Amino acid sequence: MALNLELKIKVNSRKYLLEKIKSSKAKYSKIINQKDVYYKIRKGLLKLRIENGTYTLIKYLRDEKGKRWSNYHLLTLIGENPESYLKDIFKIDIVVEKKRELYMYKNTRIHLDSVKGLGNFLELESVVINNKKESEIEFNEAVKFLDLDPTKQLKTSYKNLLKQKLSR
Repeated sequence: MALNLELKIKVNSRKYLLEKIKSSKAKYSKIINQKDVYYKIRKGLLKLRIENGTYTLIKYLRDEKGKRWSNYHLLTLIGENPESYLKDIFKIDIVVEKKRELYMYKNTRIHLDSVKGLGNFLELESVVINNKKESEIEFNEAVKFLDLDPTKQLKTSYKNLLKQKLSR
C-alpha cells in the first residue's frame, strides 16, 4: 500500500500561487482533466478516476483529523467502459469533475485544481519513497516556498465538499 501526506487549501489568488510555483524549483508537468466517480462503501473511499482515456480504481484510507496521511491502492482498469461496468456493481455516491494543473517538486505533486461547482484549490501530495520523515521535510519545504498557511487547510475531500454544497 502506498502512502502520502496531503494538504488542500481554497485558492483566493491563482495568479499569486502561479508566481510562487514558477519562482520555485517545481517543474510544470501537464494539464489533466479528471472525473472522479465515488462509490458508496463501508470503510474508506473508493473512486474511479477517469483521466485522458485511462481508468484507475483508487481505494484509500485517510486521516481526516491529523496531518492527512493517506494509505492508498491503485488498480488500473482496462476493457470496454469500466465506468459503466462499475455502475452495475456499486452505488454511485457523487461525481467530481476537475481540471488539474500539475507541477512536481521532487516527490511532491502540486495541483492547481479548478473543481466544477466548488472553485479553485491547491493540493499538495508528498509521496513517501524512503520514509515518512523525509517526505514530511519535503512537504514542509513546499508549504514554505508556496507561502501556505496550514491552519487554513481543508481536511476533507472534494467529494465531501461537493456533497455539503449540494445538501444546502
